[in-house]
Amino acid sequence: MKFLFVVQGEGRGHFMQAIEMKAMLERNGHEVVACMVGKNPARIIPQYFYERMHGTKIDSFESPNFVQGVGGKRPSYFNSFIENIIKLPGFSLSMHKLRTSIAQIEPDAIINFYDVMIGISNYLAPIQLPIISIGHQYLFLHKDFEFPNKKSKIELDPLRFFTIATSVGSCRRLALSFYPMNDDPEHDIIVVPPILRNSVRNTIPREGKYIHGYMLNSGFADEVQQWHSQHPEIEMHFFWDKPDMPEVYELQPGLFMHTINDTKFLESMAGCGGYATTSGFESVCEALYLGKPALLVPVHIEQECNGYDAMKVGAGIVSNHFDIDRLLDIMEDYKPNAEFRTWCDEAEQRIISTIEDAVNNFDQRWYHRIIGRNIFR
Repeated sequence: MKFLFVVQGEGRGHFMQAIEMKAMLERNGHEVVACMVGKNPARIIPQYFYERMHGTKIDSFESPNFVQGVGGKRPSYFNSFIENIIKLPGFSLSMHKLRTSIAQIEPDAIINFYDVMIGISNYLAPIQLPIISIGHQYLFLHKDFEFPNKKSKIELDPLRFFTIATSVGSCRRLALSFYPMNDDPEHDIIVVPPILRNSVRNTIPREGKYIHGYMLNSGFADEVQQWHSQHPEIEMHFFWDKPDMPEVYELQPGLFMHTINDTKFLESMAGCGGYATTSGFESVCEALYLGKPALLVPVHIEQECNGYDAMKVGAGIVSNHFDIDRLLDIMEDYKPNAEFRTWCDEAEQRIISTIEDAVNNFDQRWYHRIIGRNIFR
């Protein structure tokens, strides 16, 4: 089968999932012929993504995304809404570009890594191809998913609606989960293990004392620097998505900032004593698999849900800022979750069989019945 990937370009998680999905499909005799990345001008497609997706044509289009608030730490929902409204004409061009690429490439199926433009485009004018949407966010639509305490309907409904919008007309929603759950057929959700790179599964973790970290937004650097100024004896290696910076920048003695590089990131993770991160899904799974305790600092509602879910499987602790003292407190007595490793090792068989079944049994008549209720439920 020939597959087209559509990838949301925010953070590193969706990129890493796409890289490993390509490898999984190829190991099972399939081909990824092209990859379309939805991004905003403030983000760059990392070099490692081009290198690891070798043999696959990569193109990009403009897609809705967050606008950072004052300080560059957390998004401003109001500014994000206004800017994305202003960009609506450009998003129309993006949908045209997507549809033109699909017509030229003629894939057998599309795999969408949580980009909303393919869902909206599919709703406005049906693509009539099997689309499989994959991401941990689809667990938020599962009838049995447990959200953080005290989260209101006003906070959660926009998250659910956006998640539905990314997958309108998808014949399968694959929900990546920290732990096994029953499927939810009513919402077309199949629960599968996280997609971890072979290099992660083959890595032997080492004992270390330094702090390894990742920050989605570079505004957190001041916060980390302030803590480190009071604890200069602690060596720290943080990775960030900041353009026009050297590969390694020593912010102050003992505090090193690295541009995103998947190989170096994994090497640093393997030898650290603890991991501090804005609370994404992919790298928290890597830390769990390698038995490294994590400090999770959510930057928006989706990451708050991630952090709450990750704590239930023993990933670490959640904080509203980079309070490294709390991470140091749990490092010595941390106990890895062995069941998580077993769950992750089932990913390829479960995911590939689901994708092949979805494509082989795709029925356009079913698609036309389902598309209306997908957007509203």
